[in-house]
Amino acid sequence: MATEVYVPMLKQQYNEKIKPALIEEFGYSSSMQVPYVEKVVLSMGVGDAITNKKLLDAAVNELTLIAGQKSVKTKAKKSISNFKLREGMDIGAKVTLRGNRMYEFLDRLLNVALPRVKDFRGVNPNAFDGHGNYSLGVTEHIIFPEIDYDKIERITGLNIVIGTTAETDAEARSLLTKFGMPFRK
Repeated sequence: MATEVYVPMLKQQYNEKIKPALIEEFGYSSSMQVPYVEKVVLSMGVGDAITNKKLLDAAVNELTLIAGQKSVKTKAKKSISNFKLREGMDIGAKVTLRGNRMYEFLDRLLNVALPRVKDFRGVNPNAFDGHGNYSLGVTEHIIFPEIDYDKIERITGLNIVIGTTAETDAEARSLLTKFGMPFRK
């Protein structure tokens, strides 16, 4: 008796519709050339963690809820005296998603979270880095349904980086558009 293996909706959509469309659009000679989403990195900077460690712990817990995977604390790389910051101090949190969790997060981001943004008109189409990776900043992390509004310490921002294997920004833009990324016109 064979058991069914769970495949996220976006991954299934990529394999069945998006991949053949990209082959046709860019004329790839091999299916191995087709770009795909490699990873999604979520990060949260908590500048006030220098004076209040409770805010950093809350940020780690909230990022863990959003991602569905344990997040880690990030440390300062340099000392900055004006901010009373020393090298090695905990000042943020991050989590890297790959595989099925990544596709599930992208699905929630595109279909649930982004439509909940106040006065949303689309995401910036010029936020590519030149190597096919897309960066997105969210000003309020409460747009994710996993966050209970009554239990949060304070509303913080969230950085989302979508890493693709695309060689150019045009390929990455086409890939993300086919996934349903609502780029601003």
